[in-house]
Amino acid sequence: MAIRIVRLGSPRAEDEGLRIGTVRRPPRGVPKSEFASQDWYDVWYPALAPSAELVKEAQDAATPKARAAFVKKYRAEMAAPDTARTLDLLAALSHGSDFSVGCYCEDEAHCHRSVLRTLLDERGAALLAG
Repeated sequence: MAIRIVRLGSPRAEDEGLRIGTVRRPPRGVPKSEFASQDWYDVWYPALAPSAELVKEAQDAATPKARAAFVKKYRAEMAAPDTARTLDLLAALSHGSDFSVGCYCEDEAHCHRSVLRTLLDERGAALLAG
Protein backbone atom coordinates (compact mmCIF):
# COMPACT_ATOMS: atom_id res chain seq x y z
CA MET A 1 0.00 0.00 0.00
CA ALA A 2 1.34 3.40 -0.90
CA ILE A 3 0.90 6.79 -2.50
CA ARG A 4 2.04 7.24 -6.06
CA ILE A 5 2.87 10.80 -7.23
CA VAL A 6 1.71 11.15 -10.85
CA ARG A 7 1.29 13.46 -13.77
CA LEU A 8 -2.42 13.85 -14.37
CA GLY A 9 -3.44 12.68 -17.82
CA SER A 10 -0.69 10.06 -17.92
CA PRO A 11 -1.68 6.40 -18.26
CA ARG A 12 -2.60 4.83 -14.94
CA ALA A 13 -0.50 2.13 -13.34
CA GLU A 14 -2.36 -1.17 -12.94
CA ASP A 15 -2.43 -0.94 -9.12
CA GLU A 16 -2.61 2.84 -8.83
CA GLY A 17 -5.96 3.04 -7.08
CA LEU A 18 -7.88 6.27 -6.64
CA ARG A 19 -6.32 9.26 -8.44
CA ILE A 20 -6.61 12.62 -6.67
CA GLY A 21 -6.13 15.80 -8.68
CA THR A 22 -4.32 18.41 -6.59
CA VAL A 23 -4.77 21.16 -9.15
CA ARG A 24 -6.39 24.58 -9.07
CA ARG A 25 -8.51 24.03 -12.21
CA PRO A 26 -10.03 21.03 -14.01
CA PRO A 27 -8.59 20.02 -17.41
CA ARG A 28 -9.76 22.32 -20.21
CA GLY A 29 -12.12 20.96 -22.82
CA VAL A 30 -12.75 17.68 -21.02
CA PRO A 31 -16.30 16.87 -19.93
CA LYS A 32 -16.50 16.21 -16.18
CA SER A 33 -17.93 12.76 -16.93
CA GLU A 34 -14.66 11.84 -18.69
CA PHE A 35 -12.08 13.04 -16.14
CA ALA A 36 -11.52 9.53 -14.75
CA SER A 37 -11.78 7.62 -18.04
CA GLN A 38 -9.20 9.92 -19.65
CA ASP A 39 -6.80 9.37 -16.73
CA TRP A 40 -7.04 12.90 -15.33
CA TYR A 41 -8.40 12.15 -11.85
CA ASP A 42 -11.19 10.45 -9.94
CA VAL A 43 -11.47 13.14 -7.27
CA TRP A 44 -10.62 16.80 -7.64
CA TYR A 45 -9.05 18.20 -4.48
CA PRO A 46 -7.85 21.77 -5.15
CA ALA A 47 -7.22 22.38 -1.44
CA LEU A 48 -3.77 20.79 -1.92
CA ALA A 49 -2.95 22.93 -4.96
CA PRO A 50 -1.03 26.17 -4.58
CA SER A 51 -3.20 29.28 -4.41
CA ALA A 52 -3.93 30.96 -7.75
CA GLU A 53 -1.36 33.68 -6.99
CA LEU A 54 1.26 31.09 -6.11
CA VAL A 55 0.57 29.06 -9.26
CA LYS A 56 1.43 32.16 -11.29
CA GLU A 57 4.59 32.68 -9.23
CA ALA A 58 5.62 29.06 -9.78
CA GLN A 59 5.11 29.35 -13.53
CA ASP A 60 7.36 32.43 -13.58
CA ALA A 61 10.05 30.93 -11.31
CA ALA A 62 12.99 30.78 -13.72
CA THR A 63 15.84 30.75 -11.19
CA PRO A 64 16.71 28.51 -8.24
CA LYS A 65 16.11 31.49 -5.92
CA ALA A 66 12.61 32.05 -7.35
CA ARG A 67 11.87 28.33 -7.10
CA ALA A 68 13.01 28.30 -3.45
CA ALA A 69 10.72 31.26 -2.73
CA PHE A 70 7.80 29.36 -4.30
CA VAL A 71 8.56 26.25 -2.24
CA LYS A 72 8.72 28.27 0.98
CA LYS A 73 5.36 29.95 0.28
CA TYR A 74 3.69 26.70 -0.79
CA ARG A 75 4.93 24.93 2.35
CA ALA A 76 3.45 27.80 4.37
CA GLU A 77 0.09 27.32 2.62
CA MET A 78 0.21 23.59 3.35
CA ALA A 79 0.93 24.32 7.04
CA ALA A 80 -2.55 25.84 7.50
CA PRO A 81 -4.54 23.64 9.91
CA ASP A 82 -7.01 22.17 7.39
CA THR A 83 -4.41 21.32 4.77
CA ALA A 84 -1.95 20.02 7.35
CA ARG A 85 -4.65 17.66 8.65
CA THR A 86 -5.39 16.55 5.09
CA LEU A 87 -1.72 15.70 4.57
CA ASP A 88 -1.71 13.79 7.89
CA LEU A 89 -4.79 11.87 6.77
CA LEU A 90 -3.28 10.97 3.39
CA ALA A 91 -0.06 9.84 5.08
CA ALA A 92 -2.04 7.59 7.43
CA LEU A 93 -4.23 6.20 4.63
CA SER A 94 -1.13 5.36 2.57
CA HIS A 95 -0.37 2.47 4.93
CA GLY A 96 -3.65 0.73 4.09
CA SER A 97 -4.59 1.91 0.60
CA ASP A 98 -3.14 2.47 -2.83
CA PHE A 99 -3.90 5.87 -4.32
CA SER A 100 -2.19 8.65 -6.20
CA VAL A 101 -1.97 12.42 -6.12
CA GLY A 102 -0.93 14.54 -9.03
CA CYS A 103 -0.73 17.64 -11.15
CA TYR A 104 -0.53 18.47 -14.86
CA CYS A 105 3.10 19.62 -14.93
CA GLU A 106 5.43 17.61 -17.12
CA ASP A 107 8.47 17.87 -14.82
CA GLU A 108 7.84 16.93 -11.20
CA ALA A 109 11.03 18.70 -10.12
CA HIS A 110 9.48 22.03 -11.16
CA CYS A 111 5.99 21.26 -9.85
CA HIS A 112 4.22 21.54 -6.52
CA ARG A 113 3.83 17.77 -6.49
CA SER A 114 7.54 17.45 -5.66
CA VAL A 115 6.85 19.50 -2.54
CA LEU A 116 3.76 17.38 -1.79
CA ARG A 117 5.97 14.29 -2.01
CA THR A 118 8.32 15.80 0.58
CA LEU A 119 5.50 16.91 2.87
CA LEU A 120 3.92 13.45 2.78
CA ASP A 121 7.30 11.81 3.37
CA GLU A 122 7.88 14.05 6.39
CA ARG A 123 4.58 12.73 7.80
CA GLY A 124 5.65 9.11 7.41
CA ALA A 125 3.60 8.31 4.30
CA ALA A 126 4.30 5.15 2.36
CA LEU A 127 5.43 6.54 -0.99
CA LEU A 128 6.36 4.77 -4.18
CA ALA A 129 9.63 5.94 -5.69
CA GLY A 130 9.12 7.99 -8.70
